[in-house]
Amino acid sequence: MWKLNHTLLLLLFSLLIICSKAEEAEKLSTKECEKLGFTGLALCSDCNALSQYVNDQELLSDCRKCCAEDSDEYTSKIIYSGAVLEVCMRKLVFYPEVVSFIEDEKDKFPSVKVQYAFNAPPKLIMLDDAGQHKEHIRIDNWKREHILQFLKEKLKPTSAV
Repeated sequence: MWKLNHTLLLLLFSLLIICSKAEEAEKLSTKECEKLGFTGLALCSDCNALSQYVNDQELLSDCRKCCAEDSDEYTSKIIYSGAVLEVCMRKLVFYPEVVSFIEDEKDKFPSVKVQYAFNAPPKLIMLDDAGQHKEHIRIDNWKREHILQFLKEKLKPTSAV
């Protein structure tokens, strides 16, 4: 009897490990998520909110594969040393909010550099202390106020004037 329970326990444990590996495999890489149109800001609660407005199960599944678990600890404690605002100069005409930020607000953030790259959608590339790229965040539809608020919250306080 003990041997049967022990075997059953081992089988259940193995099944649990396989299921957790399958769940990890469901998550997509940052590049794959960017290609699908999802950014590093997607929280799993955002996918739940999206499901109220969209009835596309494939889209919702992709969202869940790219989202980060909601956690105040996770989202509020990540602070960056600087950022690069990357955008295509030719496409700027389509992003008046980004233009407004660059012209009127960018000087308030000395650690934010503007970089023009051919055919690049507007995005913030967040940098660590060593200047390494840590997160890419598309800002296509952000208002100027959202860009300001995000940078105030996510950049080290000494970097903002």
